[in-house]
Amino acid sequence: MRRTLFLIPHEAFGLPVFGIGWVLIALACLVVFRCYVGVRRGNSLASIVGSEGLLWGIFAAVVVLMLPRVELTNLDGQPVGMAIRGYGMMLLAAITSAVALAAHRAKRKGIDPEIILSMAPWAFFGGILGARVFFVIQYRDQFIGSTLGETLGNMLRFTEGGLVVYGSFIGGFLAVAFFVFRHRLSLLQLGDVIVPCLFLGLFLGRIGCLFNGCCYGGRCEDASYALRFPPRSPVYERQLRSGELLGFRFDQTTMKIQSVEGGTLADLAGIKVDSKLDALAEDPTFLEMAPRNIPSEEARLGIFATIDGKRYQWGPDVLPKTALPVYPAQLISSFSGLLMCLVLCGLSRFSMRDGMLMMAGFSAYAIMRFVLELVRVDELGQFGTKLSISQIVSLIVLASSVVGALWIRVTHRPVAESVKSAGE
Repeated sequence: MRRTLFLIPHEAFGLPVFGIGWVLIALACLVVFRCYVGVRRGNSLASIVGSEGLLWGIFAAVVVLMLPRVELTNLDGQPVGMAIRGYGMMLLAAITSAVALAAHRAKRKGIDPEIILSMAPWAFFGGILGARVFFVIQYRDQFIGSTLGETLGNMLRFTEGGLVVYGSFIGGFLAVAFFVFRHRLSLLQLGDVIVPCLFLGLFLGRIGCLFNGCCYGGRCEDASYALRFPPRSPVYERQLRSGELLGFRFDQTTMKIQSVEGGTLADLAGIKVDSKLDALAEDPTFLEMAPRNIPSEEARLGIFATIDGKRYQWGPDVLPKTALPVYPAQLISSFSGLLMCLVLCGLSRFSMRDGMLMMAGFSAYAIMRFVLELVRVDELGQFGTKLSISQIVSLIVLASSVVGALWIRVTHRPVAESVKSAGE
């Protein structure tokens, strides 16, 4: 896990990096370059601005109004800059590679690659928005701050993780559908071009999840394939708050200690089975000794437990250096995505009805995600079932894809027949 690759400082050469500063200048240069490439390919400047101007304007507004709100601060509340996350960089790599592959596939299918480049900002913005909205709705209690600005800032920190793949599919699909409708294109043909590329993005995106420590698997034996995450990672914090990392387990209903593992912090502290857990929470008093030249998120907390009226306290220096081993869910998902990309690209060489490859990709991901949820433990059962929200959505997507495939089979002829009919 490497959550932060490096930190962009709050200022550079006396000019703010965010707001009216260096990032806005870089965005302006990118827009000029995009227009130059489009004009070189025979498109008019007016058409480029008309098609993409709104999206670039939104990006500029985000740079000026939103990014300054998501800078990291130290323990005294002073801004120290923006962290460049491993998750965010892999997300960027995923988007770039997926768009490049889609442009290549479009050209092979006889579609102007410029359509893909014009569509990409819409798919990106819709996908990110959908992924974040899905996550915020699912874990809404985590984002509530003391003020509206703090709450919005928490919601906007998507480069730190907190994007749901299904949300990105839904948001991206709606944005692409709008683009297709606006330009009177074939959704089925473009779907066949794009869907295999999404799995390439999934391959790289899940590596980002590994950097971030999110989307982790359940506990497993300490084997060669197991992963151990460091302090402040989601799985470390979860194991710490559950008491598992301290060495004891308790009944969530009665709050009775059910087991204490020998040689652990709990055992060394003298905690006994059948004792009653009154409280278990993070201990912020250790923050007073933390350095002030680092972001507050890097300062480690201690933890305390009150058991049978007695208070136990452990500081960050005595807590375990890593979490207990878990299944490598991120790697399983990542390499499954790469495999599906290769399979779908291979299938696209065979003649089939427009849209069938897209439906095959949707079905494959639904099955793959349903099975993956058996390994992951970061989502709880929903609606009175043991199924996570992702498993429920998987069933809906699978059913919809089967219906869509049947509809395509009934209403559309194979490509070969269509070409032959047109020739006659």
